[in-house]
Amino acid sequence: MSHNTFWYAGLSVVFLIVLAFVFYKQRNMHTLFQFLVLVEIAYLIEAVIYIFMGSYLYHPKIIKYNSYYDSHMGALTSNLIAVPVVATIISIFQLNWVWIIVATVLLAGIEWLFVKLQIYTLHWWRIEYTFIGLLMYFPFSKIIYRRILNALDGFLHSVFLFLCIAPIAGTLHFLPIMFFSNRIYRPGWYENQSYDTSAFSVVYYIGICIILVVLVKMFRIKKWLKIVLTVAVALTVTYSLKKVGILFSVVWWDSWYYILSPLVLLFIAEAFSERLYRGRFTNK
Repeated sequence: MSHNTFWYAGLSVVFLIVLAFVFYKQRNMHTLFQFLVLVEIAYLIEAVIYIFMGSYLYHPKIIKYNSYYDSHMGALTSNLIAVPVVATIISIFQLNWVWIIVATVLLAGIEWLFVKLQIYTLHWWRIEYTFIGLLMYFPFSKIIYRRILNALDGFLHSVFLFLCIAPIAGTLHFLPIMFFSNRIYRPGWYENQSYDTSAFSVVYYIGICIILVVLVKMFRIKKWLKIVLTVAVALTVTYSLKKVGILFSVVWWDSWYYILSPLVLLFIAEAFSERLYRGRFTNK
């Protein structure tokens, strides 16, 4: 294990242990929902500043063949694990501003340390931006948790359902590309192929999640028809992107994976939708 990997893996393990303890103590679906929502908010912010605007690069040295995909592994340590775990703790226990400031200093301090260790490179981004961002993110997480505990319907239900399934979809979309280079997207937004693929992957998984939320909300449609429509949409998107020269499948299983994985997400979305409608404090 390299010096870089040790730091990223160690940080991930510590925060995963903390997350497991929180889930064990809470033992309810809404803690999971809260965590997923906070992950997706972090993902969306990271998509803008990191993928589209090139704010910084991580250097965990886990993926050897592609430094940009390796950087994504570092991004997962931050946005799938560390930051959302801290925000989940702050929100479910409704911790006050003293704890928020302590948590913000801790995470900003870790960022500073990683820069000094030369395992994380800042471009136009500054640690002060992280500090300010977390001071907004953590209080907002408390507001989200108070809302997610109650029964949701209408547009708000759709928003929270999207935020719950999107981090699962995004992670499932990116991981095979990062480790196996199973597909390439070439929309022509960036000269670098990995940058182009990553940017379009964000658009792809968000689009699929929006479609799934719409399907879940179509209450009059039978479940079997939703399954057929999900496969039909995935097939159409795959064929169309290949036809116009944006998508290139590199391995035989690529198309099957991205056609069938939305089905898994559909079943998850259906289950999540029902629980969000019910809320935590209801006997329905």
